[in-house]
Amino acid sequence: MPRRPNILFLFSDQHHAGALGCAGHPWVRTPALDALAARGVRCTRAFAQSPICTPSRVCYLSGQYALNHGYYGLDGAPPLHLPSLFTAFRRVGYRTGMVGKIHTPPGWLSRDCDLVRDGYGHEYAPARDLSLIPPEALGCWREYPRDDYADALARKGLRADRDDLFLPEWYAAHGACAGQGLDARPSRLGPDDTVDAWAAAEAGHFLADAGDAPFCLWVSFPHPHPTYAPAAPFWALYDDDLPLPPSAYDALADRHPTLRAELARQRAGEWAIFAPRAWEAARRRVLRGYYGCVSQLDDAVGRVLARLDALGLREDTIVVYASDHGDFMLEHGLIEKAPGIGSRAVTRVPMLWSWPGRLPEGETCGALAESVDVLPTLCALAGLPAPDWTDGHDLTGALTGEAEDVREAAVTEGPYAHAIHTRRYTLVHYPAAMSGGAPFAELFDHAADPGERVNLALDPAYRDVVADLRARLLDWTYTHRRKTTLLPLLTNTPTAADGAVSRAAERLLLEGEEWRRNYL
Repeated sequence: MPRRPNILFLFSDQHHAGALGCAGHPWVRTPALDALAARGVRCTRAFAQSPICTPSRVCYLSGQYALNHGYYGLDGAPPLHLPSLFTAFRRVGYRTGMVGKIHTPPGWLSRDCDLVRDGYGHEYAPARDLSLIPPEALGCWREYPRDDYADALARKGLRADRDDLFLPEWYAAHGACAGQGLDARPSRLGPDDTVDAWAAAEAGHFLADAGDAPFCLWVSFPHPHPTYAPAAPFWALYDDDLPLPPSAYDALADRHPTLRAELARQRAGEWAIFAPRAWEAARRRVLRGYYGCVSQLDDAVGRVLARLDALGLREDTIVVYASDHGDFMLEHGLIEKAPGIGSRAVTRVPMLWSWPGRLPEGETCGALAESVDVLPTLCALAGLPAPDWTDGHDLTGALTGEAEDVREAAVTEGPYAHAIHTRRYTLVHYPAAMSGGAPFAELFDHAADPGERVNLALDPAYRDVVADLRARLLDWTYTHRRKTTLLPLLTNTPTAADGAVSRAAERLLLEGEEWRRNYL
């Protein structure tokens, strides 16, 4: 039997799908990712299942929607009942590994990994004795008992210069509980000592030790997520007078109150700790920092791919690049990602697929793709059946141009609000409990308004579109939730009185065996 292909899953945190040269961005410099896109397929309508880091990663790596795996926040017990990407490939003889910013429930993935290098210590959290740490220090990176990147810096005498977890200036004034710090400046570390370069180097060691067995490696880069402190060469690629997106000055009068409240909080400027602290200058500085972090990430991707080429492994390796979610990147005037459910700047993600000789090169794919599709697609490309625990679709036909779409709509789930995306529209539904006592909706027509600057939900001309998408979103929650039990098969004959409802129920129940195969 021919040797199965290797899997190299390159991943980032908070990469705006438009912040790529190959996506047409006029300023951001991403030569490595552009070259990867030129050797593969770029998905232009790929969506994250969650706008939050950990839930999104669980979706990618389990192939399950959040409504099925249950993770909606950053913390919680590890879902040890749930297999993962590494489970699927290790079972058939793959050597497995993950390096970088893991940021999934501790212990969930490492049980199926031959190599773990965690630069933030998330995977080692069970080893931490919280009783030994003062409450005011919880979350501070200095208190992690294991942190592979910190250990690497310590060996070089550079640990005190680390600034990717928190800006030290922000931490000194506010402590870890106030967050990482949103302001931007060049890093104190050189380009070879950044956390992204460290992750690339660890990935290179794994590749060099690949051996005869195929490998499945997840390389999770921490940037361009804050801190916005790229190494000096990447900071120097940009300046403080970058053009802002057209929506940067919008008042957001027709948007959900949570978005307006976040804009007001950011405009207050308490997060700005470097001069000048005025809103306009500070947010342009953040944009510069974000672009610099994207370029630093791109450089790290290039290092891994160069190592793959040097080892002669590229032709036998499926390479995927994606991100857990996007970033506002000053669209609507906002920094970072929260509350991101109502913007494609956050819910849409970059997604690149490359396998020389097996997938098209230099093409784009407009099919609606979701993060849960990565696992079943990798299985299909590797000649494996999709695991029965996944919710996603195989994208192979869409990537090769043999199929136009694999679904009619994609969904992003927040802890409360949900968004449904079609090729043309996005509808965001906010329940009454978070909207002042009445449900609230946002509708965007991307054909006419790609920047999502006009909420059409209250426009009478779009009433039917809103109703249709709301109904489809409700149907999605019923038809995509995994069932652990089903009613017995229907034995009575539907009558005219119950009509279509009974016929639909009978159809679902008669498919009970298929449901059991797929959902148990």
